[in-house]
Amino acid sequence: MLSVKTVCPGGDVCVSGHDSGPVFEEQPNSLIYPEGLTEGKVTLNCQARASPAASYRWLLNGTEVQLGVDRYSLVAGTLVISSPEPTRDTGSYQCLAINRCGTIISRAANLKFGYLHDFSPDTRTPQTVYEGLGTFLTCQPPLHYPALSYRWLINEFPNFIRKDDGRWFVSQVTGNLHVAKVEPNDTGNYFCFTTIHMDISTKSTFSKANQLTVLPDANSRLSAPSIKVRFPAETYALAGHTATLECFAYGNPVPKLRWRKVDGLMPSKAGPSVDSPTLSLPELSFDDEGSYECEAYNSEGREKHQGRISVQAQPEWLQVMSDSEVEISSELHWNCLAAGKPRPSVRWLRNGHLFPPYFHELSFPVVLYDSGMYQCVAENKHGTIYSSAELRVQVQAPDFRLNPVRRLIPAARGGQVMIECRPRAAPKPSLFWSRGTELLTNSSRVTVSPDGLLWIHNISRADEGKYTCFAENYLGKANSTGHLSVRDATKIMLAPSNADINRGENVTLQCHASHDPTMDLTFTWALNGVLLDLDRNTGPYQKFALLILIQAGVYTCTAQTVVDSSSALAKLVVRGPPGPPGGLLVKNVAETSVQLRWSRGYDNHSPIGKYVIMGRSSLSKEWKSMRTDPLNIEGNAESARVTGLMPWMDYEFQVIASNILGSGEPSIPSHIIRTQQAAPTVAPSGLGGGGGDRHELIVTWTPMAREYQNGDSFGYVLAFRKTDTSAWTEVRVPHVDSSRYVYYNATLAPYSPFEVKIKAYNRRGEGPFSQIAVVHSAEEGEFILCCFFVVVLENWRFLFFCSHFGYFCFCFVHFSVISVMFLTHLFFVYVVNLCILSFSVVNLCIFVAVFAQFIVNLFFSVLILCIFVGVLSIALLSLCIFVEIQILFFCLLCIFVAVLHNLLLFGFSVLFCVFLFLLYIFYVYFCSNFDYF
Repeated sequence: MLSVKTVCPGGDVCVSGHDSGPVFEEQPNSLIYPEGLTEGKVTLNCQARASPAASYRWLLNGTEVQLGVDRYSLVAGTLVISSPEPTRDTGSYQCLAINRCGTIISRAANLKFGYLHDFSPDTRTPQTVYEGLGTFLTCQPPLHYPALSYRWLINEFPNFIRKDDGRWFVSQVTGNLHVAKVEPNDTGNYFCFTTIHMDISTKSTFSKANQLTVLPDANSRLSAPSIKVRFPAETYALAGHTATLECFAYGNPVPKLRWRKVDGLMPSKAGPSVDSPTLSLPELSFDDEGSYECEAYNSEGREKHQGRISVQAQPEWLQVMSDSEVEISSELHWNCLAAGKPRPSVRWLRNGHLFPPYFHELSFPVVLYDSGMYQCVAENKHGTIYSSAELRVQVQAPDFRLNPVRRLIPAARGGQVMIECRPRAAPKPSLFWSRGTELLTNSSRVTVSPDGLLWIHNISRADEGKYTCFAENYLGKANSTGHLSVRDATKIMLAPSNADINRGENVTLQCHASHDPTMDLTFTWALNGVLLDLDRNTGPYQKFALLILIQAGVYTCTAQTVVDSSSALAKLVVRGPPGPPGGLLVKNVAETSVQLRWSRGYDNHSPIGKYVIMGRSSLSKEWKSMRTDPLNIEGNAESARVTGLMPWMDYEFQVIASNILGSGEPSIPSHIIRTQQAAPTVAPSGLGGGGGDRHELIVTWTPMAREYQNGDSFGYVLAFRKTDTSAWTEVRVPHVDSSRYVYYNATLAPYSPFEVKIKAYNRRGEGPFSQIAVVHSAEEGEFILCCFFVVVLENWRFLFFCSHFGYFCFCFVHFSVISVMFLTHLFFVYVVNLCILSFSVVNLCIFVAVFAQFIVNLFFSVLILCIFVGVLSIALLSLCIFVEIQILFFCLLCIFVAVLHNLLLFGFSVLFCVFLFLLYIFYVYFCSNFDYF
């Protein structure tokens, strides 16, 4: 394997392909260590990947740490400090990873010592306050590092002040305890409880007692809010961190708080709530920047306070450098871009040492000793970030082992050939060519480029032979030779012909070529320069069947060998129906017509003969041919008028072009338009009515469909009059869905005939009246009551007989005759009513029911009467023989006949009663709404 060597500043050799410079896998982190913990250890981690393995050194505040002496030890790359001391070990630590390819330095890790001293032992001054006023107790925390968290105790541990009590607030900035309004039971001793959090431990302490005495005040006054805890006018916070604002007010009654963002919406992540004394914005972003307002309010007034949050950011990489391997004397370019707020500054390090320039771009011509590890450092006041890369400067004599000149170089006679010469060398070598012993220079047929390419044009058999490339730099020389072999050129012998066909027809494109017999020949086809993916593309021709429009265009047949190629073109024209028209616009919208304009689409090589306009309304999903002016739209037209539209209707349109080969695709539908409003042109249908309650005239009709309304504010005008009068009464029914109107008049006679007519109206006017129809007012209901009376009469007769069967003869004859006579009377009366007064389905049903009851009663009455007379005659003729038995038989027979007769009549009467009841319900609640009842 080829090895390229680079020399490091220290004299060690870094071997390309084998060695690699250090890359950090673990870097030290900042640490807060408890002050006074002398028996412990501090561990700062550092681990780098390198070949050969890296060695490590450490810096404290820029000065190298003496490892192995005085409490400092190294475990792999990790620094261990035993019994750390604040005065000697506080500072900034950095790890250096070193091997023969270079040195890199880690980010800085700060070691600081945390501490929390005791509160002052001095007794605190007692505080007295009147009931209803606000006050605060100072914490006066002791010396400490880092920041404290604060809580307050009342009287004894662990009786902490509750955070959810709106009267109390503990500031985490000052530690003071604030009370919005004191109450008598607030009297007591209060202790400030502080806690410090470090990386490996926590520590807490509490103050001396703060005595608070609340004096009662019977005349405690109400007071408006007064904000006592205010956040700064400008708060700076880091992106990705949490910003916290504090706001608390005194007042009586206890003020409520409300937060808002003045210049935008309050972020949804804001917490803990919009009415809390503390506003926290976690995971801060630049969108959260802006002005925030705290408002305190109660029944006595309100007060506001505003402040701004400015978001800043630590440095963040936008573009980092990467490892580079360059030739000696060539130009190196590295860019290192970082974002941050404030804008970060950039500096460069080479093998851990400062290296100019001091801006984001590093560019210089490299020399051998520039090899090493480079770092870009971006920093602002919020942090520092590092990016590392390795630079290798190549130094090598020319070498063709990886990229020799091709041994066999085929070329076509009459064509051209390019021979490459690309040895590996650093610095860049001088290149020249020879054929045999002849040094090649630029001529009319031969070109030697500066980068080593040899071009030979218009090749002939005389150009065959060996060609050698020579490479040389100050480190050495090398050459490589190849043989040029001249072959017969490839030529198209049968080119595809231009074709002009109709859609659906077949066409065959043929292509044949001659070539050098020692070479393989392949054919490819392209359509408009795009290679076609054909299953069989190696034959002399390719057949296309059932061509579609997208196959029209210029076809290229290419015959190709490994040394050359030859191509031929053929234009295929496919005639078909026109393409869709474009730019369809709707203009001049009127009541029943619109004007359409469009632009002609592609005619697909056949002139457009005519256009057809299709349309559909909002009531239909199907496209239909529209009536137009002119009736037949010529192929050169680009506008037409659509007529026969319905007023106040939504339409959309399409235009279809056609020629002798058929109709094309429709245009994109136009935007939906609504025609202008117009007065109705047709009258409502289905006019009728009748039925209803006493003294009512009910008129019904079929509501007008949407397509006949012609405008908004739609309704109906109903006119009616008695048949014997000339004056019409008109009423307006203003609801489009109305189908019924009830006219009530206490003097209206039953079944009075009326003439009625109806028309529609809308915002633009009224339409024509319908044909006159005759409708009757409601009928009386006495006849149905008579029918119920008959049923009751029949059933009462049965009950009477069952109770007094001893009077059989009288009861039977009397009630049967009465029943037959009564039903006969009703039958004839109703026939007269049916024929003379009116005909209706209800009257017909009642007539049939009464007639059936009459026939049944008549049949059974005659039948039983005949049986009774026959039995009575036999009994009288045989009176002298067995008189007692005959009398008994006669009595039993009479009872049997009577019971049978009345059971039959009772059952039929019950069914007749149920039928009449259902018929009456049907008539009253349903049938009376329709004109044919």
